[in-house]
Amino acid sequence: MSMETTAWTQLHSVLNAQEERRPFARATLRRIGAFARPHRHRIVLFVLLGVATALLAVATPVLAGQVVDALVSDGDQDTVVRLALLIALIAVVEAALGILGRRLSATLGEGLILDLRTAVFDHVQRMPVAFFTRTRTGALVSRLNNDVIGAQRAFSNTLSGVVSNVVTLVLTLAVMLTLSWQVTLLALVLLPVFVVPARRMGRRMARMQREAAALNAAMGTRMTERFSAPGATLVKLFGRPEEESREFAERARRVADIGIRTATAQSAFITALTLVSALALALVYGLGGALALRGTLEPGAVVALALLLTRLYAPLTALAGARVEVMSALVSFERVFEVLDLKPLIEDRPDARPVPDGPVAVEFDDVRFGYPSADKVSLASLEEVAALDTRGGADVLHGVSFRAEPGQTVALVGSSGAGKSTIAQLLPRLYDVDAGAVRVGGTDVRELGADSLRGTVGMVTQDGHLFHDTVRANLLL
Repeated sequence: MSMETTAWTQLHSVLNAQEERRPFARATLRRIGAFARPHRHRIVLFVLLGVATALLAVATPVLAGQVVDALVSDGDQDTVVRLALLIALIAVVEAALGILGRRLSATLGEGLILDLRTAVFDHVQRMPVAFFTRTRTGALVSRLNNDVIGAQRAFSNTLSGVVSNVVTLVLTLAVMLTLSWQVTLLALVLLPVFVVPARRMGRRMARMQREAAALNAAMGTRMTERFSAPGATLVKLFGRPEEESREFAERARRVADIGIRTATAQSAFITALTLVSALALALVYGLGGALALRGTLEPGAVVALALLLTRLYAPLTALAGARVEVMSALVSFERVFEVLDLKPLIEDRPDARPVPDGPVAVEFDDVRFGYPSADKVSLASLEEVAALDTRGGADVLHGVSFRAEPGQTVALVGSSGAGKSTIAQLLPRLYDVDAGAVRVGGTDVRELGADSLRGTVGMVTQDGHLFHDTVRANLLL
C-alpha cells in the first residue's frame, strides 16, 4: 500500500471526530472500564497483535535492504534465497496476524456494541410514557446506533492503532537513524509539510461531515414524519404536495453539494500526499544514492530507508489525530451514559407485592395529578433543544375519588380534556399520582409489581397500533 493511501486511511477514521477541548472525566473512564472488563483478555491479546504486526512491518524493509546488499556484493545464492524465504514467511505471518486481528477486533467491537445496546435498550424500556412523549424517536435511536458504534471504535480502532503506531514509529525512526542519521533528519524536514495540511484537512472535512450528518438527519426526520400513516394522511388531506417535494429536494440538494465538496477535498488531499511522497522518496534516493556512491552508505540501506519512509508518515498522521479520536469516543460514551443515568420516574419497589387473588375493586382516593415537566423525564439532547422546559406540574386532576366494585361497569363521561384518558393511564401506572392513591384490591398500585399489575389490568388504547411482527406476537404482547 502506498504511503499516501495508508495515510489517508489512517486520517479518514478521524474525519467525523468532534474537536472538543475538555479533560477526561474520571467517572466516565471508570464506567468505560466496567464495560471493558469482561473483554479484558481480548483487549490484551488485541494490543499484543498490534505490537507484533508493527514489528513485522519494520522487519521487511530491513531484509529487503540486505537482499540488495547481497546482490551488489556478489553474495552467495543461498543468502539471497534465505532472505527471500524469510521475507515470504514474514508476509505469511503478517497476513495471518492481520486476519486474526481483524476477527478479534470484530469480536471485541461487536461484543461491546451488544453490551451497550442491551443496557440502553433495557433502560429505555423502563422509562415512563412521559419520556417517550417528549423525546424524538430518531435522536433516541441514534444513541443505540451511532453513539454506541462511536464508542466501540475506542477499542476496535483507536486502542490498537495508538499502540501499533507508536511501536511502528519508534522502531522505524530507530532503524532509519541507525542506517543513516543524515538522510533521516533531512526526510523529517518534510514532516510539517505532511502533518500540518493533514490536520487542517481533517478539521475541514470533519465540519463538512457533521454538516452532512445533520442534513441527513433532518431529511430522515422529514421522511419518517411524512411516510408514517398519520403523517401521510395529513399531507394528503391538508398538505401541498408540490411544496413538500420542493422542500425535500432542497434538503437533498444540500446533501449532494456537501458530498461533492467532500469528494473534491479528499481528492485534493490524496494528491497532496502523493506529491509529498514523491518529494520524500526523491530526497532519500538522491541523498542516499550520493552517499552510496561515495562509499559511506550501503546500497541496500538506501532501499531500506526508502521503504521505511513509506511506513513513517502514516503512523505520524494517525497519532496526530489520536487525541481527537479518543475525545470523540469519550463523547460517544458520555452520550450513551447520559441516557443510562436518566432515572425512571416509575420503578418497582424492592418489596413490591403481587395483586391480591380473586376479583378486585378499583379505587381512586382523593387523587391529584399533574403531568411532569420535561426536565424531570427527558434530556435536552434527545429533544434537540438547548434547555429543557421546566413548565408543567400543574394539576389536571383535583381530588378525584370513586370506587368500582368487582363486576361493576363504570363509565367516565366528559368533554375532551376533562381527564378521562389521564385517569385511565394512572391505573396501570403509566404515570404516578402526585397526591392521594390509586388502589387495586385495596393495595396502592405503587406497592404492586409491574408484571402482576400488567397481568391484572387490561386496556384497549384509543389508537390501535400493530408492530411489524406476526399476529401471534402482537397478541402476546
